[in-house]
Amino acid sequence: MCASRSTYPWDLVITKRGDVLVFDKRTNSSLDFLTNGETAPDPLPEEKDNINGLQQLSMEATSVNQAFREQVLLGEGERQPLQEACPADLGPQGGGYKYCKWQLGGAAVVVRCAVDAAVRLGDSTQLVAVHALNEFDPKWSGVDWRQKLENQRGAVLATELKNNANKIAKWTAAALVTGIDQIKLGYVTRALPRDNRNHLILGTQAVKPRDFAMQMNLNMDNCWGIISGLVNLCQEQLEHDGKYLLVRDPNKPQLRLYAIPAEELHYAGEAAAAADKEAEDKDED
Repeated sequence: MCASRSTYPWDLVITKRGDVLVFDKRTNSSLDFLTNGETAPDPLPEEKDNINGLQQLSMEATSVNQAFREQVLLGEGERQPLQEACPADLGPQGGGYKYCKWQLGGAAVVVRCAVDAAVRLGDSTQLVAVHALNEFDPKWSGVDWRQKLENQRGAVLATELKNNANKIAKWTAAALVTGIDQIKLGYVTRALPRDNRNHLILGTQAVKPRDFAMQMNLNMDNCWGIISGLVNLCQEQLEHDGKYLLVRDPNKPQLRLYAIPAEELHYAGEAAAAADKEAEDKDED
């Protein structure tokens, strides 16, 4: 839905079975990780060992987001039941999933949507999505959260909307599709500028998805138009059943569609997993 805002490469696996199209991510896909500074005017360094580089910041943003969610959610207490049971091994413990269906022209679209939490306000229950924004270098962003967050939160959020337009737009679009009533944002910074393992929560903010979308000029009609166009393209171009790979070009704002044998796709996922395991073993040594 927010493909036009992305600048980093990504890919999706498309499986065609008759008239059915299934969109999913690869094993160890870049979509498993959040980005930080993706849409900033100044590009981030790409050195793997640089804690302020693209890859290290992505892993940090992902771990911070997960840790923040685990800290703010109650481990015990009343649970809000959803209509469907949570599929096995999907997402962090405590999260829920909804299955939503829409009609786009002649195609029916079914989406699995995640819900992080629920809060009771009076007699009503609101569904909540929980996300964290993290600061890594005030000099790079030009806004010091420790000094500005309390009195100039709007300036901090505006900077994040500029530097992380794609990530925040995806959160907001997902909330609108799911029927989330509010997004709980956490502002997290490093305890020390050169330490990417220890962090502090400076504050939180609750926003309504629809108001947030207006603030960032996110038009859901355009988002659904992207989905509709992609579905129509696949229906026209994919003649045979099998697996295909949709790739966002790393150098151009362009999507490419490839037909790939299933065994090669499976091998690519295993190879990536093996490479990650080898890197972890080296770090432990």
